[in-house]
Amino acid sequence: MPPLNVLPYDREAAVAYARRWAFGRNPAYFNFETLGGDCTNFASQCIFAGAGVMNFTPVYGWFYRSADDRTASWTGVEYLYRFLVGNTGAGPYAEVVPPDRLQRGDIVQLGRETGDFYHSPVVVGFSGNNILVAAHTYDAYGKTLASYRAAVVRGIHILGVRK
Repeated sequence: MPPLNVLPYDREAAVAYARRWAFGRNPAYFNFETLGGDCTNFASQCIFAGAGVMNFTPVYGWFYRSADDRTASWTGVEYLYRFLVGNTGAGPYAEVVPPDRLQRGDIVQLGRETGDFYHSPVVVGFSGNNILVAAHTYDAYGKTLASYRAAVVRGIHILGVRK
């Protein structure tokens, strides 16, 4: 099999999508707010806006066709993390970085002391040393990361996209 083409991740497209839909819901996607939260669904939509490529591998890929035809990684905090940092196929791929290495369009995941991660805001900018994020479930755009009360913060830096 020939190697996959590597494309740049369009960070500005991801942030523009976050800005457009932070306080609304794109009708092309189901709103999971009443089914455990919509934050990772929103994060995946933002990533897709910047990546343009899904991974249609059953179970372990990263895709959304409908609420009933999607992978757990599209909507699940831990599953998105595992996909992004472990992906060697099509779609976006990432590495874990400290918060000071995050860029616009990256993902931050918030966790408890137990290591259970529960929220996936999207990095949309910076104000001084403050990271600004957008999120669903508790809708936000330009909210400081420091205003969240999380015991653990995991930075996910998207390195690129494989076609």
